[in-house]
Amino acid sequence: MSILQALYRLKQRDFMEKLREMSDPSVIYVTDLVQCSHKRVMRIMYPLMSFRFEPPLVLGDLVHAGLEALLSEEDWEAEVPVEASVEVGGETYVVKGRVDLLKRSEEGRPVTVVEIKTGRDLLDNSPREHHVAQVQVYMSMLGAREGYLVYITPERLVEFPVEPVSIDLESLVEDVVYDRRAPRYDWECRYCPYRRICPYAHVR
Repeated sequence: MSILQALYRLKQRDFMEKLREMSDPSVIYVTDLVQCSHKRVMRIMYPLMSFRFEPPLVLGDLVHAGLEALLSEEDWEAEVPVEASVEVGGETYVVKGRVDLLKRSEEGRPVTVVEIKTGRDLLDNSPREHHVAQVQVYMSMLGAREGYLVYITPERLVEFPVEPVSIDLESLVEDVVYDRRAPRYDWECRYCPYRRICPYAHVR
């Protein structure tokens, strides 16, 4: 088996393990809270369309795996699952996420949340708004007081501190459940796997 085949099989295995959960309407991912709300609707209807085996994504996976392995020697926990139940309209939804890196206090309390981002360069030398929001949601769910975004791109290695803010998780879940933010940002549609069949797509 070639390396590419091995990478593909690993990517496919991870995707298939998550497939049932991806199409479960009671599950909302933390990333759903900070992106286009209709993307979740499309994912539930067409989950197989979200599978992608492309160089930037594979590179991102490899960078995450390598950095997490290295920092595990420094008492960082990697790929830490986060979960909360939220009731909206008489239905219970489970908000799920996975923190890239987490540091705890000596007593075991979450202290620092770190998210690792790879891919395109930062054109304006500032973190992307949805990435900041993602870290802030994690910080709120875990009760962590510190958060950081680490960007690893072909041109930059940069770390941004993220300030904790008050998060109304129920309100964010309502926006997703009732599909109120479609799209959330003007640029989202260009990178969305559902753009060719989405009624809200802002692309030609």
